[in-house]
Amino acid sequence: MKFSEIPYERIDFQKLKQDFYSLMERMERAVSGEEQFEIHREYYRLSNHVLTEMNLAMIRNDIDMTDEYYSEEQKHYDRNMPIFQNLVVEYQKKLYFSRFRPYLEERIGRVAFKNISLAMEAMDEKLIPLMQEENALSTAYNKLLATAKIDWEGEKLNLSLMQPYLTSPDRSVRERAWKKYTAFFSEHREELDDFYEKLVLNRTKQGRMMGHGNFLPLGYARMNRNCYGPSEIRSFRKQVEQEIVPLAELLHERRRERLGLSRLNYIDEGIYFPNGNPRPVGTAEEILAAGKRMYDELSPETARFMNTMCEMELFDVLGRKNKRTGGYMTMLADYRVPFIFANFNGSSGDADVITHECGHAFQGYLTADLPIREHNDLTMETAETHSMSMEFFTEPWMPLLFGERAEDYLRMHLEATLSFLPYGVMVDEFQNIVYEDPGLSPKERRRVWRDLERRYKPHLDYSGNPYFEEGGFWQKQHHIYDSPFYYIDYCIAGTDALQYKNWMDRDWKSAWESYLKLCRAGASDFFDVLIRDAGLRNPFEEGCLRDIARGIREREAL
Repeated sequence: MKFSEIPYERIDFQKLKQDFYSLMERMERAVSGEEQFEIHREYYRLSNHVLTEMNLAMIRNDIDMTDEYYSEEQKHYDRNMPIFQNLVVEYQKKLYFSRFRPYLEERIGRVAFKNISLAMEAMDEKLIPLMQEENALSTAYNKLLATAKIDWEGEKLNLSLMQPYLTSPDRSVRERAWKKYTAFFSEHREELDDFYEKLVLNRTKQGRMMGHGNFLPLGYARMNRNCYGPSEIRSFRKQVEQEIVPLAELLHERRRERLGLSRLNYIDEGIYFPNGNPRPVGTAEEILAAGKRMYDELSPETARFMNTMCEMELFDVLGRKNKRTGGYMTMLADYRVPFIFANFNGSSGDADVITHECGHAFQGYLTADLPIREHNDLTMETAETHSMSMEFFTEPWMPLLFGERAEDYLRMHLEATLSFLPYGVMVDEFQNIVYEDPGLSPKERRRVWRDLERRYKPHLDYSGNPYFEEGGFWQKQHHIYDSPFYYIDYCIAGTDALQYKNWMDRDWKSAWESYLKLCRAGASDFFDVLIRDAGLRNPFEEGCLRDIARGIREREAL
């Protein structure tokens, strides 16, 4: 069955409530752990179906955010998913407090029960109206960005389709493109401020309703931080500032010399070579074909994965007007397959979809048949380790995607990965500051952001762009609006990926075997145990980032 042929049916949440109540009553009447586990298997079927229909509606809405039918379906789930989340937590309490818990914990795993405890901290029926409002605000923000119409050389382009011009080798084109791009955000500044103000106040109110002084404890619980907390993340941010920021600044200086510029301006931030960034060779169809060949050759497991993806047409990657910005992978649990959404725009980011998002999808494909559904409930730093590491494992096949400029791509990819870490922890620190002090005004939030940029990205020069100079750049980062505290997971995972990079340079085969082991493990254990068993160091460990930086300095002669 192809994706376009998959039927969609709106979930009736009133009926769903009755189904859940029936499950809970049966759990209470059960006379053994074995009986409760069989009931729990029915919960898998029920919840998987809800998530499948919700994801189908989300994908089809994201493909065209002006489609009235799926726009209404998305609103339906925005309203009702908090109700579903509450039902799930109420059901999970029956497991958590079961008199047969030792048996259930043996079958399902201790990680699942730790996650249930976090879910109970993160969800309560009284939060539902606020969560519905939060969902609606996030959807409206994304619709604003998706429906942007930027007048460019006689065309109306959205934000994603502007990307090739923002990284044009012609500096005058880049300058004009950035002015047009920034003008959209500047013109909508008040609207963007209003969205974020409402989201911050909404989430703060949720946190306080759960007995906290602010949103942070609730936000951490929702991110399933089940084996580390704020102190570890603060220490990690400090390590990035001490070890990675100086290295990244050396790479920016080398990039400046390579570009032949006396000084880097913000319009040069995404450009790596004087003749322009390497771009994938060929059409979208040819890029996908190259990706198929790459995964055919990489391993038998990746070959089977990519054949399934192509046969079922589980990609929507072509950039189009009215399509949501960004990209993601999600699972269609009823069909046990992943789906990849992206916006090809002719830039190197098109190749990143074939590596990064396919890393997510490959792991989801490998574990789709696991009998314990909770083993697929990945924490985000683990999930992003799968995807960011795949970016490096596929490097030997980059000539298929970039032809003669494959080496340029590899250099750009390494520099971009290192340079991302300061940006990623800056996003995380910004969110911590905002939610610790929700009374900050929009102007004060912009000042906080600009101060953080000066610490984590001191080379930045926003001359000629008052919107960015005043601290407005963060408003283009949809994670800040949609997914509070998610962004640090990319940084933790990036540290794992850089470890794999060093490992595969020494012994590609053993590094790949470790990666397969990590992917197959899913969420069967805690993150720190999973990476230890895979042979990696914990990114929070003192000295981990210092050793990574030292290895890169030696390899790059910096």
